Amino acid sequence: QVQLVESGGGLVQAGGSLRLSCAASGRTFSSRAMGWFRQAPGKEREFVAAINWAGGSSYYADFADSVKGRFTAFRDNAKNTVYLQLNRLNPEDTAIYYCAAYNSPQGTGVPEYWGQGTQVTVSS
Repeated sequence: QVQLVESGGGLVQAGGSLRLSCAASGRTFSSRAMGWFRQAPGKEREFVAAINWAGGSSYYADFADSVKGRFTAFRDNAKNTVYLQLNRLNPEDTAIYYCAAYNSPQGTGVPEYWGQGTQVTVSS
């Protein structure tokens, strides 16, 4: 069993930054790929980013206003924590952001565990 607790969301002006954190319980964190997803009001949950078990490989969704280059996923296995750095935020980034744990080191398949989410609101 893995429990995930996100933090770091909040209200920020367009162009600002936030760093989301996801603290994981359990002893399997360092063997799992971790992902970040988001769900905007009235929309489906969508993939944002994922990072492999060692943190050496990450990949990002291709939104119209590219996530890659603005968002960075990284992890600290010694702290059982994964992060998502959000830069140059715009109002379209407003959503609940969810952390997820895969049942694989490289992030294949669908996530096995989900956090409760943290709200990010970007004002124009």
